[in-house]
Amino acid sequence: MQTRTRDRALEELYRRAVAAREEFPTALPPYRTLPQPLVASGFERGAKLNVDLFFDFLRSGITPTEDDTREIVEIAVGRVRDGEPLEEVLGRYRAGAEHIWQRLRDAASTAERELLADAALPLLHYVTVVTTRIATAYVQRVHDPRWELLERRRTIADALLTGHDPIEWADEPAIAVPDAFLVAVFRLSSARIADTSELRHRIEAIPGVFLRLDSGGWTALLPLQPGDDGTATAGSLASRLPMLPSGQSAQIAHRANPPAPFWVGVSMARTRAEVPEVFAEARLLAELGRCLDRPQVVCRRADLMFEYTVAAGGSARAGLAAVLAPLDTQPLLAETLEVFVDTGFNQLATARLLNIHRNTVTYRLARVHELTGLDPHRPTDAMTLSAARIARRLESASFAP
Repeated sequence: MQTRTRDRALEELYRRAVAAREEFPTALPPYRTLPQPLVASGFERGAKLNVDLFFDFLRSGITPTEDDTREIVEIAVGRVRDGEPLEEVLGRYRAGAEHIWQRLRDAASTAERELLADAALPLLHYVTVVTTRIATAYVQRVHDPRWELLERRRTIADALLTGHDPIEWADEPAIAVPDAFLVAVFRLSSARIADTSELRHRIEAIPGVFLRLDSGGWTALLPLQPGDDGTATAGSLASRLPMLPSGQSAQIAHRANPPAPFWVGVSMARTRAEVPEVFAEARLLAELGRCLDRPQVVCRRADLMFEYTVAAGGSARAGLAAVLAPLDTQPLLAETLEVFVDTGFNQLATARLLNIHRNTVTYRLARVHELTGLDPHRPTDAMTLSAARIARRLESASFAP
């Protein structure tokens, strides 16, 4: 293939590789143990660096230096540090290369297929170089006492959350394991939001905290000092969270504002034995905040008793959600009912928020009564409609406590 023709073909393949790279968030499975919003920016940055470096290698024939791949290695080792197995992190390079290679082959002309065949060995060489450097960096750091301490703390967190005695799992006497904890479960928004790494690091910096990441966010076990009923520790946690609105006014204003980037369910375990049960409660509260798109990020059971009862309903929840099925083809009626409930069943406030006449609200609520058989103005029916509304939002948001 002539040099000029080869260069044009190579640039066309690079353009398509960039397009294929942008498909990674949906084409490749998410990390099994890490929250997607937390790693998304690093994943995208690593994918861009890899595509650019590989094509530079194809153009020049010069293997990338360690300085060239330093950022890629740091991103990958950071994922291992967060708790993802090394084999899973390295497996992303094989999966990513296969995805891009297949997309390029599918759309390649005869000349481009010849170029792809010539690039097969360089691709193998590039992936081997990068994964070897990642594995080497991991081996070097795994013997760092700070890494060992982090792994021990993570192991203790796993033991506490699953009801095991942490003393059996950790032989590090320098790690104090208290008897009581404030359990805080963070759930991240699935929307594209700012990087939440800074927030995670703030929580991780709380003295004595045990932190464990998972696919939805992370769980923090905050030690309670003798005499602390949870108030002081909860205050320490709240001081590290971004300032966000609260109260009913926030619920109403929330309609015009972006969603919260995260929610945190909190509950107190007075003994180590209570941690698994309290963990389940805090996780359910955090999921409630996420699924209901709650404007208040801190979710306590005392503030969500009604929602908590609906969420804990199990199989009955689907039947309750079906109460609002008649409104599926009536979006204006459904929206009016939503705002009516959010405003504390206030017709005038509903009319103002929807910018419609109060008589229109009256008519729409009458139609809701006609279609569902439940009168929004009647207290018992209003409670059923409110519960059905919660159940429906949980069902549609893939509620997974």
